[in-house]
Amino acid sequence: MPRGDKSTYTDKQKRQAEHIEEGYEHRGVSHDEAERRAWATVNAETHGGKKSGSGRGKKVDHAPSRKGGKLGGKAAAKRPAAERSRSARKAAQTRKRRAA
Repeated sequence: MPRGDKSTYTDKQKRQAEHIEEGYEHRGVSHDEAERRAWATVNAETHGGKKSGSGRGKKVDHAPSRKGGKLGGKAAAKRPAAERSRSARKAAQTRKRRAA
């Protein structure tokens, strides 16, 4: 089986990867990088491709997804309060313009 072949993944795993990928793209990550990260997350959670069958594999572990969410705030916390406030105001103005 060639590298990158997704035939051993279940439909659920494929849907999970697609959903994770959309989330990354929504946050501005390139398509290729979003796809790579999505499959890495699915692999970490489900321990790779699994087809259904008796006694196969290990239980699903959602820790990798939680880890990503926790890491998200660390960079912002290091920035000074004035800089965080300035970028928050700018983001609010952008949202307001798009809604109008």
